[in-house]
Amino acid sequence: MFIVTRTFWRTFFPTAQKFRALSNTTHSLGQVNSSLALDPSLQALLKDVDISLTRRKISGPSHRELDIIPSEFTEGGSITPLEGENSVSEGSLDRKSPAAIFGSHGIGAAILPLELQNSINFLISDSDKKTLHTDAKRLFQGGDADSKDAEWNSNYEVKYRSRHQALRHSERDGTAFASVALPAHYAAIRAVLAHVKHRLGPDWGISKVIDWGAGTGSGLWASVHTFQQNTDALQDVGDLEIANTSLQSYIGIDKRDGLVTIGKRLLQDLKSDNLTVTWQRAFHDDDRVPRVLGQDTLALSAFNLSSLSTNLARKSLVKEMWESGASTLILIDHNTTSGFESIAEARELLLKMGRKEHEDPSTEDWPIRGSHVVAPCPHDGECPLLHPGSIQLVCGFSQRLQRPSFIRLTKHSTVGHEDTGYSYVVIQRGERPVRPSSKLGRIGAVGKRELDKEAESQIIMKELSLHSEDDTDIDEETSESPRAIFPLSPLPPPLDSGLQAELRQEAYSWPRLVFPPLKKSGHIILDACTPEGKIMRLTVPKSQGKQPYYDARKSSWGDIFPHEPKNPPQERYQPRRAKRDGGSSPVRGADIGKRRTVKKQSRISYEELSENIKETRAHSRRDRLLLGGSRSPSLD
Repeated sequence: MFIVTRTFWRTFFPTAQKFRALSNTTHSLGQVNSSLALDPSLQALLKDVDISLTRRKISGPSHRELDIIPSEFTEGGSITPLEGENSVSEGSLDRKSPAAIFGSHGIGAAILPLELQNSINFLISDSDKKTLHTDAKRLFQGGDADSKDAEWNSNYEVKYRSRHQALRHSERDGTAFASVALPAHYAAIRAVLAHVKHRLGPDWGISKVIDWGAGTGSGLWASVHTFQQNTDALQDVGDLEIANTSLQSYIGIDKRDGLVTIGKRLLQDLKSDNLTVTWQRAFHDDDRVPRVLGQDTLALSAFNLSSLSTNLARKSLVKEMWESGASTLILIDHNTTSGFESIAEARELLLKMGRKEHEDPSTEDWPIRGSHVVAPCPHDGECPLLHPGSIQLVCGFSQRLQRPSFIRLTKHSTVGHEDTGYSYVVIQRGERPVRPSSKLGRIGAVGKRELDKEAESQIIMKELSLHSEDDTDIDEETSESPRAIFPLSPLPPPLDSGLQAELRQEAYSWPRLVFPPLKKSGHIILDACTPEGKIMRLTVPKSQGKQPYYDARKSSWGDIFPHEPKNPPQERYQPRRAKRDGGSSPVRGADIGKRRTVKKQSRISYEELSENIKETRAHSRRDRLLLGGSRSPSLD
């Protein structure tokens, strides 16, 4: 039914006021409206309708209402499962398999803790906002800073003509670094530390961090927020504080005095009884830790290798990290060509020094010898993407950060997030764990439902037999409940501590997705780095099973994938370029991680078609004339 409101009537029908005034005047004069002259058949129909409406009884609801079960029928106020039913319900089970959940663990979009946001806001409040925006554009905006399409980055590669000029801009550059680059670096380091902590388990505890290229303290903030005394605080960003950290010592090494000054200023009003923070210009011999006691020491270098000018300086830094005695070494850099090449070369150097320890007979008595890669590589061989001087593809990943208000104001942007690209490697001392033969946690709710359907389809239906009233005994087979007729497959165990320990050993040999997956309608294409030391293209079709296909479809860039492909994988490689052609020749395998570009056929226009026909006719007519002229003398 369409109901017209008073406002609608007055707005769209202004003449209604006149008719209303006219009707009021007629009523005031005592004139009664004349009765309508209805047809007798219509009057009888309306009368019947009125009688039916008055005699109709209002019935209750047509659906069946739910009954309330009193608490006395349940234990503890909860409904107990039926006898023979599994205690783990299918609704509480995740659709992804436990192995896929373990391989896709991440922090999601990184959020700066309130403690860090307040420190940066106090720092920005003491500076000139226009000067801060100008310095940020000068340092971290590539290309033409005045254009709107210029992209922001976190690369700090500024060079001044004199030392006096560098000192004059040191604090301004440090403030701009803290407002633009520090949050991006914090998000990447936090993602790597959280992934390593997830892979190595709760037994991996860190009490000392040595940070090369500390800058304004991005590695310090990420470390204290990752290693907390209260594990429940990791779920709430507001509870991440320096006072609750389990770290005891932090050594920041950096020669850039302006960045170090800003880093100290960010920690002025924050106190921690357990943590000792030290800033140094170089690594001293007293800072070394005995190898036996280095299990709780972390050597970190984030976004520093590519900023060094020479290859010799990068090698000396990596050797210092190795000789520090730390059991775990983490190197992070930008996902650019120079950043990835620096990380890959550092990886080769650390593995080479670990192999020398195995070959040296004097180290046989050492409790820990050698080195292996924890992440992201599932092998200790050569990097298949490392081709110095001709790198086209990089092994890099991305981490999203939710921009606080000071980043949006500094960059004059309204976008609420930004993505930070990074390349990294995690090296740990000791031999690589042996690859287990078990394959646990490969079934989730999707796979369980598929197994139940297969079990129901394989049940042999028995013929029904007549039963007389005299027979009082009923066989046990016929008295079984319908739940017993269809035996369901057992539910997989949840992701408990025992299963996680097994998955940690298996994850050392799972392929890593180094490029975003290509998700088609009937199959998923995964370009991954495999334990064989090659870039393989894994194809997971629907015919492989619902659970592997679902896990592949829900996978993302940077995950480790537990399922083996149905078909043999296809090797994707990038051979070295020849130096004489200057890198201009096409390289086979350059489409790794990319969708193949299909050339679209151009539409044939009628004008071009008519011109082609005219040209062919003209050529054929000219040919006939030439042939006729050549034959005429012979005919004469």
